[in-house]
Amino acid sequence: MIVVPESAIADLISSAACFTAVEQVFAAMARNSAYNFPVVRESIGYADALYGFKSGFDRESLILGLKAGGFWPNNAKKGLTNHQSTVFLFDADTGRCRAVVGGNLLTALRTAAASAISIKYLAREDAKVLGMIGAGHQSIFQLRAAVQQRAFEKVIAWNYHPEMLGRLEQVSREIGLPFETVDLDRLGAEADVIISITSSFSPILKASQVRPGTHLACMGTDTKGKQEVEAKLVAASALFTDEVGQAITIGECQHAIAEGLIAEEDIIQIGAVIAGDAKGRLSPQEITLFDGTGVGLQDLAVASAVVDLAISKGVAIEVDF
Repeated sequence: MIVVPESAIADLISSAACFTAVEQVFAAMARNSAYNFPVVRESIGYADALYGFKSGFDRESLILGLKAGGFWPNNAKKGLTNHQSTVFLFDADTGRCRAVVGGNLLTALRTAAASAISIKYLAREDAKVLGMIGAGHQSIFQLRAAVQQRAFEKVIAWNYHPEMLGRLEQVSREIGLPFETVDLDRLGAEADVIISITSSFSPILKASQVRPGTHLACMGTDTKGKQEVEAKLVAASALFTDEVGQAITIGECQHAIAEGLIAEEDIIQIGAVIAGDAKGRLSPQEITLFDGTGVGLQDLAVASAVVDLAISKGVAIEVDF
């Protein structure tokens, strides 16, 4: 069995490699040759933590496995990231455990890759202003991945705790883009692309605040009850997601579904757009929304790529198991 510890991940895989892995697995999902198993995600009644499993199988690449972990909101006080996870890969022919891979950085990279993919296929080509809602650990990965997809000229941002926005400002300066802290009204009025990456359980952004032509990547809602944008905004948008089944149960679409504002058939799998089997944005005035719920196959795809890189570079740790 191969072990790739968390400390080794950063030196092994790039954001570009994660983008390719996630893009390919989304297309495989649309071809029904890769599928995710039902998600288990629950509050454990201790440390305010959410814990669960995401798993799946890709018949094309024969990638089989699961990610175990969740969200520990008090970890910052302990010098740890709130998201903690580990990926387990299994041999599809025998069922034996093939690899154990640290999943924290990979989770941030694969989540950022998903929103970047949505920008590539759904945002207007002339998008110039990037809006960020949220300034947690994953936000900087979202920002770095997003700016690779359009020629953005400015970054504007909002967060419940404004003092945390400094990390986004620093990354913006490193990239060479002006940065400004704004309120939600101004963010919605100016941004061509908006990425939300929060742990909110109540809507932050309203339909009245978003102008025509905006692309939204809602990346924080991955649990029943979570919500980043108003259900009316979801209903007013052309809807895309990583997996429809998750979008309507644990994703941003769950609330619009519950209120009867949209139907399951209104949501398009992003993989179908990637594969050319469905259209993306239909007009410059259309509001598009990507409901990024996070699927197990994303984690498995990037973890498998890391294992291959570790082997090729001679840094894989092999243990008897």
